[in-house]
Amino acid sequence: MPDSRYDAATEFDRQLDRLVQLGYPALAGLTEDAFRDLLAPLRPAAVAGAADLAAPTDGRVPFLLVATRELVPVQERIALTTLAGKRKPGILDRNFPAADLPAFDPIKELEVPAGPAYLLFDVDRGDEYRNLPPSTALAEMTARGRLPITIDEGLAFVTLHPPALASNRCFSLVGSRCGDKRVPALWISQGAPKLGWCWFGNPHTWLGSATADPVRVGLG
Repeated sequence: MPDSRYDAATEFDRQLDRLVQLGYPALAGLTEDAFRDLLAPLRPAAVAGAADLAAPTDGRVPFLLVATRELVPVQERIALTTLAGKRKPGILDRNFPAADLPAFDPIKELEVPAGPAYLLFDVDRGDEYRNLPPSTALAEMTARGRLPITIDEGLAFVTLHPPALASNRCFSLVGSRCGDKRVPALWISQGAPKLGWCWFGNPHTWLGSATADPVRVGLG
């Protein structure tokens, strides 16, 4: 049963307010009212979809309001992430050229809704997959009826729930690939989030692979 202290409607409002406070409307070329009006239709689906999910913990949240690169570019969103209780802005790893980012699309197994934003449910940073290569993690999570998350979804996770990224609790984003052996990942560097990449077949003791419920709900 869900925690009685957790209210999905309040959490949706908090997430939307957070995006507004960070300046997403201006980055999207919208007024605050237009931005809120654009995303507000997702509120009922968030409430319904999270009804039977547990309250947030550091490593898991019932749902995320995911902004896509159609709304705000990745480079601008990573700069608005911070670690819990910190102020240093996130960065793009120097080995992950910004020009490469458009090539990292959702893998075919994901049914990511088209459009500027959508909902992702039951998101977990995947601590159980630490020290496993992403290739193994992908096979195991799929066998359990879960799927990996994308760059957009990972950025939403850290933006809206900063405790998700912590020392030795970082995560790969196996849901975004570009046709080679690179796998995007979010980790910590010099006290800030960093978006970089690792190899599909390489394990790291500090790096898990984040997962979510396969169902994503869009605006359409």
